[in-house]
Amino acid sequence: MPRPDPKHAGPSHRLERVAEAVRHAVAEILQRGEVTDPALDGQAITVPAVRMSSDLKHATVAVMPLGGKNAEATIAALRAHAKILRALVAHRVNLKFAPELRFELDRSFAAHDAIDALLRSPQVARDLRRDDEGEGER
Repeated sequence: MPRPDPKHAGPSHRLERVAEAVRHAVAEILQRGEVTDPALDGQAITVPAVRMSSDLKHATVAVMPLGGKNAEATIAALRAHAKILRALVAHRVNLKFAPELRFELDRSFAAHDAIDALLRSPQVARDLRRDDEGEGER
C-alpha cells in the first residue's frame, strides 16, 4: 500500500489541536480585555480560525470584529500588540516555543454571504423547482 503524499495531505491532528488551543487562548485574551488599546476597548472580536505552520512556529489568526466595524483599525492594533499577545498565549498553551502570531481579517463571512445570495437568486430557485418536479416522476 503506498504512503500518502505529505505535500498534498491536510494538516495533522497535532497541528489542528495546537491551532485550536491557540484560537481559544487568543479569543479568551481578547474577551477578557487583557490587551489595552483604544481600538480594542469594548470591541467584540471573533476568532473563527487559526492556521499553524508545519513547524508550529507561526500562527495565522483570522479575526473579525463584530459587524465588521473598524476592521482595519482592529487588525492594526492586534498587529501592534502581537508580541504581548504571543507572551499571553505562551502562558496558556503548553508548547516548546510560542508561535509568532500573524493577524488577518477573516474573509469567510463575506464568502458565506455571497454563496447565500447566489442560492437565493431567481435562476437557482428556478433550477431547484425543476429538480423537485423531476423527483416526483420517479
